[in-house]
Formats: sequence, C-alpha cells, structure tokens
Amino acid sequence: MKLLHTADWHLGQKFLYNDRAREHEQALNWILNQIEKEEVDVLIIAGDVFDVANPPNFARKQYYRFLGRLIHTSCRHVVIVGGNHDSPSMLEATEDLLAIMSESEMDITIHVRGAFTGNYEDELIPLYNKEKKLEAVIAAVPFLRDQDIRGSVAGQSFEDRQQSIRDGITNHYLKMAELVAPFQKDKVPLIATGHLFATGGTRAAGRLNRIHIGLFDTIEAEQFPAIFDYVALGHLHRPQMLDSQLPHIRYSGSIIPLDFSEIKDQKVVNLVHFENGKIKGEIELLPIPVFRKLIRLEGDLESVQKKLEAIPAEEKEDYAWVDVLVKTEQIIPDLDRQLRSFSKELPLELLKIRTQGNYKALDEQILEVDLDDLSVEEVFKRKCESLGEAPKEMKDLQKTFKELLSWIDEKEEEGQ
Repeated sequence: MKLLHTADWHLGQKFLYNDRAREHEQALNWILNQIEKEEVDVLIIAGDVFDVANPPNFARKQYYRFLGRLIHTSCRHVVIVGGNHDSPSMLEATEDLLAIMSESEMDITIHVRGAFTGNYEDELIPLYNKEKKLEAVIAAVPFLRDQDIRGSVAGQSFEDRQQSIRDGITNHYLKMAELVAPFQKDKVPLIATGHLFATGGTRAAGRLNRIHIGLFDTIEAEQFPAIFDYVALGHLHRPQMLDSQLPHIRYSGSIIPLDFSEIKDQKVVNLVHFENGKIKGEIELLPIPVFRKLIRLEGDLESVQKKLEAIPAEEKEDYAWVDVLVKTEQIIPDLDRQLRSFSKELPLELLKIRTQGNYKALDEQILEVDLDDLSVEEVFKRKCESLGEAPKEMKDLQKTFKELLSWIDEKEEEGQ
C-alpha cells in the first residue's frame, strides 16, 4: 500500500492583497499527477485545507474539484482532518455527499474529521477495500482546540494551562492507541494524524502567526504511542522529522511558500510505502516545483537594482514577487517611486520596499521596522522599551502578556 501525506494547503490565502489561486491550482494538479504516477492508494491531508474559516468561493471550488478528480485516479481512500485555520462545520458540510460517493460504485472512500466530537471512536477509521478486506486503520485526530482537551479552570497560571493542554493531547493519543490496538493482529498499517506544534519541530525562518495551542510546544515525539506505524502531522510549514530516531513521525509542510520566511524551504509531499503493515524502505520526499518565486533582496540601492535586473524572466502570470530591503545611511525620500519606476519593465512585482540604516532625522533616530517581521510578543516588548528604560520586571510583564493572549484565545474559542 502506498500513502501520500500532505498538509497546510491554505487554499484562498491572500498574500499582501495578492491571491494565490494560480499557484494553488498548479500545486494541486501536480499532486494529482504524483498520485497517478506513484499509484497512491491512500491520501492524508493533515489540516489547514483552507486559510480562513470562511474561504472564498474559488478556494472551495478548487477543493471540491480536486476531490472530484481523485475519483479517476488510483487513490482508493482519502482522510482529511481539520486544522486551526479550518472551520470544522465548513469542512464537514459535504460529509453526507462524500458518504454517498463512498457507498456508490466508485472505488474511493472519503473521510472528513473537522474537529473532536467528544467521542474518540469517531476518529477511528478502518479502511476496507471493495472486497471488505481491511487495508489500514487511521486514528484521524484533527486540530485539538483548548476546550476539546482541557476544562476551564479559574485562576490557572500560564504554565499550569500549558501543562494541562500538553497532558490533554498526550492522553488523546493514548486513547486512540487503545482503540487501534485490536487491529494489530491484522498486520495492516496503523496510522495517526495530528495538527499541532510538537517539540523538536522548527518553524520557517520568520514568525508564525499566533494561533491558540500553537503558542507553545504541545507533545514530544516519543509521546506519540509506539503502536502507530506512521504519524502524519500538519501545522508547521517546513517539512521535517521531529527525531532522527523516530523517522515515521513527520510534518509534510505546506505545498507552496506562504510568505517570504519560507523561501529557503523545499516544499514536498511524503510518500510512504507499506508492506505487511510496516514501512518498506525510506520515506520518499517528493519535491514540489516552485510555481512562483518569492525573492528577498537586500543591500545598498545600487546593488539592489543590479539584483533586480538579474531576476530571470517568467510568464507574466508567474512573475516573481520581491521583498526589497535597502540599507542606507541617508534618508531616500522618493525610494519607493525610484524602485518602482526602475523595475517597471522588469519581469517581477515589487511587493515590499523597506529601508534599514542608522541616520538622524528631525533630531531623532529612525529605524524602519516592518511589523510583519515581528511577533506579537516582540511588538509588546519594543513598545515597553520605547516608553523609557526597560523595566527590571520585563520578564514578569512578558509573562503576564502571554497569559493575556491565552485568555483572549479562550474567549475567541468560546465565541465571546
């Protein structure tokens, strides 16, 4: 049996007011081609199918069209779990239709688990072929929200809340391990999914948007029960193992670079070949082509202009998107106009123009800072420091600020 593991599609994403529909369509077409080429039997999408809870219509069409085209491939089973960006109800809205498709004469079953229902057995998915022979068992664990795994406890400290969430997630996987244990005798792959930030995982070079449980590590690699032959993770956009001693626990990463911090990452999907219920050989990382280049340039104005001229030509629809940082010791009042005029006929689109330097203006030090490059906590720290000498109790202030963020998250989850 061959399994293809992918995650973090973020269909419908807007990047600095630019949509990614064309890149996503190209990436989905490529995945379909790989499923055909490699004769994949099972597809797992480990969360964040969409970028927002209420995705635009074109993103929904891309998703449904992809599922429809799967019917004509070798793929016999699809398991989709919700991520923190997904709306569980939106993902599960087509569950009845997908069930009808699965019960028809079509050689495919599609299973969606948008959120934890409170019943662990709902996440247990045995996969059978048309002859009713068991092929694999999936513990389809979606993104676990705070209220799914931890009761609200008044007066709980940030550290206590952090630990209770970790314990809740660990216990969730232990319960799923108990449910899959009876299938060990069948010698079929036992597979778990997850959408979380596990210890040992690394983000892309830039900041990761602040997200509920994603504020901190939640589970260590060795805490995933050993009964699982493969653990398909989503949430971190960089493909990676958590531990070289546990190569079966992996993030597949996002399918396109979602911002400039991801431009050095090679995007992949994970291809896993099972034989007699166990992984056969090495897990293959199938590299996804770059459909639109995201380029970061920095230097003085002259060197930046030379680098812009060196960007290779592409089809106009696939022009590179460029982020420029000009290092200068003097203020350049018309820098934006200069660079946009200079690059007008070049095969690229300038998305961001920033400056960096030590110079005086109006008797004050000016250093342009792009908020997109700072975490929420860093903005808070800089604001405190801007009011004067950094207070001795800065660590306490930062701790209190994190607790406030966690409280805000709880209220958002409760719909308040």
